[in-house]
Order: sequence, then structure tokens, then C-alpha cells
Amino acid sequence: MKGRTLGRHFRESFKSLGRNGWMTFASISAVAVTLLLVGSFIVMMMNLNKMADNIENDVEIKVVADAAASDAAVKELQDKVQKIDGVASVEFASREDELDKIIKSYGKELSLYKQSNPLGNALYVKAADPHDTAAIAKKIDTYEYTADVVYGAGKVEKLFNVVKISRNVGLILIVALLFTAMFLISNTIRLTIIARGREIEIMKLVGATNNFVRIPFILEGAWLGILGSILPMAAIAIAYQQIYAYWQPKLVNEMFQLLHPVPFIIQVDGLLLFMGVFIGVWGSMMSVRKFLKV
Repeated sequence: MKGRTLGRHFRESFKSLGRNGWMTFASISAVAVTLLLVGSFIVMMMNLNKMADNIENDVEIKVVADAAASDAAVKELQDKVQKIDGVASVEFASREDELDKIIKSYGKELSLYKQSNPLGNALYVKAADPHDTAAIAKKIDTYEYTADVVYGAGKVEKLFNVVKISRNVGLILIVALLFTAMFLISNTIRLTIIARGREIEIMKLVGATNNFVRIPFILEGAWLGILGSILPMAAIAIAYQQIYAYWQPKLVNEMFQLLHPVPFIIQVDGLLLFMGVFIGVWGSMMSVRKFLKV
């Protein structure tokens, strides 16, 4: 395609936006409202997914060593646990450390036990894949010098099931919302093009090729997508920055942590821009196709 022809297509697509002011406004509004809903839901689901990851990663196995086991025996146990497939980390906690934790949690009255500490040394084990926690715990329980292996049996499995269901439901809702967005936006753009059906038919009758007719409408669909994406991108970026600045200091020591605005919001805005352009171009291509059979 010649540069002059391509330039003409760009100019024509811009002129069409102005000539069909109300339909252009309707299309841009449909894109903006729909993408604002989609973007807001994506932001919410991605943060909930981060919370689910934090919950899973917080699961660990506490291995209480036999109180009578020597330091060398506990070190041997630690080495064996570290070599298990799927173990990400093993942290040693002395019996003194364990007693200090209990005193901190339940009060200084328990400081009396420092004279005769009944606790054993402990190992805190994390699995590379949290879903392997139960299997690793069962294997550790067969080792010598282990007095107790605790990981929340029964509750952990239920927790993982709830997290899995929540993620699947969220994914289904996002996909459904995306398809709804594509339907609404493409139909609005289709109405814009159908209203100009006679213009397309005349161009075909005077000998215009399919590409000559199609390209300005494809470009126009892209502009509609870009213009309709600007407001949702700005609104989500500003709102999320405000929410993050207000809530993050309050959640510093909590399990639920918001995703940092950079690069998260840049990624979300990039996705919204891509969706707007894609749906605009796709809607224009599908709509103009029926008129090219003249």
C-alpha cells in the first residue's frame, strides 16, 4: 500500500469520528464504561489472588524434636529434612527460642519455666509447593528424633480447597466479564457502521476495493478503543494509588497486602488499552464485512 493511500485512510478515519459525533460518543462511552468495570474487577481479583498466595505461602510444618535428643541428633534430623524433595527451607529454633515465643504470646508468668525448660528444639519447614505440605509432613514424621510434626492437618487441606475454588470462580467471572465487554462494545461499534451502510455500498458501486473500504473503518475502531480506554486507565490508576496510600500502612503486619502500584497498574492499564483497541478493531472488521458483499 502506498504511503499516500495510507495517509488518506488515517485522515478519513479521523474525519469519520467528527462527522458521526453522537455515534462516536456512544461508542467511546460504551468502551469506557465497560473497560472501567473490567479493570476494576481485574484489580480486585489480582489482589485477592495475592492474598491467597500469601495464605498458602504462610503454611509451614513445625517439627518438634525429642527433648532428649542431643544437638548432634537434631542437626542430623535437620540435614535429612533439608534433603527431602520439595522442601524449600528449614529453619532451626532452639528450645530457648521456643520458650521465648510462648512467654511473648501468653505472658511473663511463664518465665518460671526458664529454670527448667520442658520444650524441645524445633524445625520450621516450608515446602516449595504449599500443596506438598501434607506429604512432606508425613515423611518427616517417620524420622528418628521427631516428637511431634504439626502443620494443621485437615484444616490446611480445606484451606487449599477454598483458595482453589475462589481462584476458579474469579477466573470464570473475569472471562465472562471480558466476553460481555466484547459483546457490548462490538455491538455499539456495529451500530455505528450499520448507520453508514449506504456510504459503504456507494463506495463499492464506484469501484472501491474491499481493503480500500475496510481499512478506514478498522482504523476508526482502533481510535474508538484508544479514546474509550483513556478514562478507565486514568480512573483506575488514580483510584488505586489513593487506595494503596491509605490502606497499605494499616496492613503492614497483616497477611493481606495490596499489590504495589508499580508495575501492577501499568500492567492493568496496558491490558485495558490492548482490550480497547482489539475489541474496537475486531468489532469494526466483523461489522463492515457484511457490506463488502455488494
